Amino acid sequence: MDSKSPPKVTTPEPVFRNAPSPHASELGISTPNELESIPPHDLTPIRSTSSTRLSSVGVAETLKSPPGNLYRFINACSICLVLGLNDSAPGALLPYIESHYNIKYGVVSLIFVSYAIGFVSAAPFTKVLETKLGRAWFLFLAQALVVCEYIMISVRPPFAVVVLAFYISGLGSAWTLSVNNVFVSGLKKGTSWLGVFHGCYGVGGILGPLIATALVSTGKQWSDFYFITLGLSVLNAIGAYFTSRGYEREKTTSPRRQSGDGHSSRVRTLLKTIGNRTTLLGASFIFAYQGVEVALSGWILSFLLTSRPHPPSQSTSLGYVTSGYWGGITLGRFVLSHFMQPFGERLAVVILIIGSAIFQIVVWTVPNILGDAVAVSFVGLLLGPIYAFAITIFTRLQSREELVSALSFISAMGSSGGAVAPFLTGIISQKTGIWVVNPIALGLLGAMGLTWLFLPRVPKRRE
Repeated sequence: MDSKSPPKVTTPEPVFRNAPSPHASELGISTPNELESIPPHDLTPIRSTSSTRLSSVGVAETLKSPPGNLYRFINACSICLVLGLNDSAPGALLPYIESHYNIKYGVVSLIFVSYAIGFVSAAPFTKVLETKLGRAWFLFLAQALVVCEYIMISVRPPFAVVVLAFYISGLGSAWTLSVNNVFVSGLKKGTSWLGVFHGCYGVGGILGPLIATALVSTGKQWSDFYFITLGLSVLNAIGAYFTSRGYEREKTTSPRRQSGDGHSSRVRTLLKTIGNRTTLLGASFIFAYQGVEVALSGWILSFLLTSRPHPPSQSTSLGYVTSGYWGGITLGRFVLSHFMQPFGERLAVVILIIGSAIFQIVVWTVPNILGDAVAVSFVGLLLGPIYAFAITIFTRLQSREELVSALSFISAMGSSGGAVAPFLTGIISQKTGIWVVNPIALGLLGAMGLTWLFLPRVPKRRE
């Protein structure tokens, strides 16, 4: 080497927030917090350090920086808890809804379909609305829609209005979930915080059937449950607005918009994202995951009640089987995810899928209601960590320009799976019997494993 040539720079140069790294796309790695809104004129330099994640620019956020992140995280977890209440309660309430409206499996399953259509309808507008309204007003709007759902359902309107209410809730839930997924996954140690975030969904999943079963067993109307979620959602809407005010000004990382970005550019980005192989595989995986998660939550109790001998006095108490299932999911997200970390996300997901399938076979083939109830809880335990691991991998595989749109689309498809699977279960059950929930669940687990194997590989990220 020429002795007069300048030495290599060992201290990285400042990276301006609007300047993308030429190597990020080659690595297939991006930082989700780069997508959050800050003023486009803010060009404060950020220094890279050896302790940061592999990313194109910037330093990962923490719960302490920006200053309001801790309160935003708490609000996100509270919203996720109510989402868990909303999604798990129908498993215990479906028999009472069917009785109240005098409808069958196939008709009552329309609430799942309507909810999913709401999620899909929300996906194209997530980034546009957040950009125009700002984070605080956007999250407030999303939670206001959820509040509308609970007001409508709590008065026991005609069933068509109940179906419409679930559609409105799907819109609000999709917008909230996509934004908070990006926010939480962008934090330092994002995989662990995602586990906590979605673990709160599991807590709601535990409490939903417990509260719903307790209410109806004491003579309350099934709709009274939704007064509880109504009150919590009002608090969440207010909290979302006040914790997110000033978020754009506090940001210390790159903006999601570059100058000249307009509506046509966002549309092109969305179309490009949806056509991306990784996005399609990710959407298919989450579609199957939420399909099996919600199908079991909604119908496994009906399967046990009709297919396993039990004293009539146990019929009401068996409503707690659904809570055991969600308890497994919650424990898996809070605890098991940490034990699975040494395997790496990719191998961990394969192990968890295989384990879930084994216990689901036990539920299907062992004619013992107590043993089946325990096996259902183990299915939930093993399913629990999968979502956070999958979101972590999908985040690393997307470019920063496409991440918000990709996660919105993946979330929408996930909710669609959470509607299509229980809806098909209900329709087929009318013809053949509720036992079909088991082969449907196993088929969805197989689809998860297949799509997971075809995902591109990425370097393991260091926190």
